[in-house]
Amino acid sequence: MRAIYKRELKSYFCSFTGWLFVAVNLFVMGLYFIVYNMLMGYPTIAYVLQSIVLTFIVTIPILTMRALSEERKNKTDQLILTAPVSVGKIVLGKYLALATVLFLPTAFMGILPLFLMQGGEFRLGVSYASLLGFFLYGCLALAVGLFLSSLTESVVIAAVLSFGALFLGYIMPGISNLLTSTGTSAVTTAIGKVLSCFDMVSRFDTLSSGYFELEAVVYYLTAVGLALFCTAQTIQKRRYNIAGGGFKVGAYSVTGILLAVVATVAVNLGLNYVPEQYSSFDLTENRLYALTDETKTFLSGLSEDITIYVLAEEGAGDADFSKTLERMADQSAHIKLEYVSPAKNPNFYKNYTDTQPSSGSLIVEGERRSTVVDYGDIYTYEMDYSTYSYQTTGYDGEGQTVSALAYVTTEDMPVFYAIGGHGELELEEKFLNTITKENAACETLMLYSVDEIPEDAQGVILNAPTGDYAKEDADKIIAYLQKGGNALIVSTMAEGEMTNFKRILDFYGITEVDGTIVEGDRNYYYQNPYYLFPEIASTEVTAPLADGLVFAPFSKGLSYDDDTDEMHYTPLLTTSGSAFSKTDITDNSDYSKGANDIDGPFTVSVEVEKSTEDGAVSHAFLVGGESLFTSLADDMAPGNNVKLFSSMISMLADHESSVAIPVKSLSMPNLVFKAQTAYIAAVLCVIVIPLATLTAGLVIWLRRRRR
Repeated sequence: MRAIYKRELKSYFCSFTGWLFVAVNLFVMGLYFIVYNMLMGYPTIAYVLQSIVLTFIVTIPILTMRALSEERKNKTDQLILTAPVSVGKIVLGKYLALATVLFLPTAFMGILPLFLMQGGEFRLGVSYASLLGFFLYGCLALAVGLFLSSLTESVVIAAVLSFGALFLGYIMPGISNLLTSTGTSAVTTAIGKVLSCFDMVSRFDTLSSGYFELEAVVYYLTAVGLALFCTAQTIQKRRYNIAGGGFKVGAYSVTGILLAVVATVAVNLGLNYVPEQYSSFDLTENRLYALTDETKTFLSGLSEDITIYVLAEEGAGDADFSKTLERMADQSAHIKLEYVSPAKNPNFYKNYTDTQPSSGSLIVEGERRSTVVDYGDIYTYEMDYSTYSYQTTGYDGEGQTVSALAYVTTEDMPVFYAIGGHGELELEEKFLNTITKENAACETLMLYSVDEIPEDAQGVILNAPTGDYAKEDADKIIAYLQKGGNALIVSTMAEGEMTNFKRILDFYGITEVDGTIVEGDRNYYYQNPYYLFPEIASTEVTAPLADGLVFAPFSKGLSYDDDTDEMHYTPLLTTSGSAFSKTDITDNSDYSKGANDIDGPFTVSVEVEKSTEDGAVSHAFLVGGESLFTSLADDMAPGNNVKLFSSMISMLADHESSVAIPVKSLSMPNLVFKAQTAYIAAVLCVIVIPLATLTAGLVIWLRRRRR
């Protein structure tokens, strides 16, 4: 075998083929490396490898097309077949030579991370996992090309067959997902799963994401072994046919291949029964896919059975989210995962909710209650104002799911009562889901139907009433607050006097400033001076917002005196000193300051703690922007308005013990290089090294032709 390996390796580098393959791959690698890593500053080479793997569809057929077909055409294969070497060793020797050629550009790519570490925080784990996936994918492509080369004596046909097979393997994820997501029959689903076995690229994508999955590595190794076995069987059959074999030899080859296929499938299926925690390893810096210790502790303490329904075809949903769910199921015997196809069972959600969740969402059902985790809440987004597009900044799959599990298993559920009947804005679903995530419930309360606020109230929500409260209704709220009740109060631009609503604000010493805030500092508004991006104070409540923005269009200012023994104020959102409150708005395009307008700065949101006469403490958040807690406002600062609402509810809920898993950041700090360094790297990687490789191959090839 060693002699065959040396002979084949020498043939690639004494001809132009091997040098051309290496040079082309080095050029493409260098090009994407400069763009992604040096210029755009991505701290991983995964993007480079994912971009260039498509070139294998063209370069590998050219490399493998002559491996066996040309020898068969020239009859030189008979010399090898009659040599005292087994067919398996012949095939393995040729294959290892091909793999060595592939290893050269891969090794070059493996050196680059060591250089990139000089530019900042570089993700080594993700990069080298991606490099392993890249090499394994290439090895499988080589094995497929070698097998197809053994079927014909035409190098052109061998190249075309290899190109077709690799192209199908590349687009197979889309084909199989299309079948499983749109088909409703068991046959269609089965066909989709069979086709997924020919998906050559998804396992590489998994490794490229920093998730080292044993199943992916075993898939490539067993698939390579199967392709090489089939190649050996093809050659063996031809050897025996030349020697006078017949039908029995053909049957033996087919039987052997079938047994090899069965063994390969069995090995890969067997890995499905290995717990996720033993077969997969998270290599990302922020442990994106691994469960936190808090989650593991929570799951180990579950004592009731919970079913998580995933509204997606199994294998067709979000791969990252699926891994999180599988790890949770492995962690606790009380969790059962079930996939429900929206195509086959489109009305399944109606058993749990009136609003149809998006595809990929969860319905978590416990013994007491159920809840929905919408797929739209699994990731967080942030507006990139350089491109005016949203960028995915965080993954909250673990946090959302754990909160849902805690919600359905909590015995005593804190209740927030949203006061209704006065033209209040209804809380939208994403804000209601936030209350659910805090393991609390939200119910609408009509004050005329009760004598007092229910005793189980954790807090009341007065969300922008447009009509005033009756005196009796306001008295009920104030009496509740006097006993230490909590409140979230949102002001609005109501017409007419809101006498009794102002009485509730006065309980906390708060007065609304007349008019609507116009921001004079360009750094504190978006396009229109009424569209505020107020300054966010650094407090425990605003901590989840980090360096983000909160959008507060058409807001009122809130006025209050200094702290006293019984009253403590903490401003959360404030305007600049250039802001003023316009008292007479006749046109939203008029930003001029009138004589009766009130100078700022203003407080848009404030936290209040009041010690009451009964010895209790009432905790409240007051907001001057009626649109602050709406989806339209939240979309302008993706997720941050919801985060602020969630943080307020969390503070008011005041759980004795809770499980709150923070969002895992997907943002990556960019690498930074000097322009001169990037220029030198570009010249070396894109021009000098590929050209030197190509020139060396050309010189060697021309010298051999002259002999």
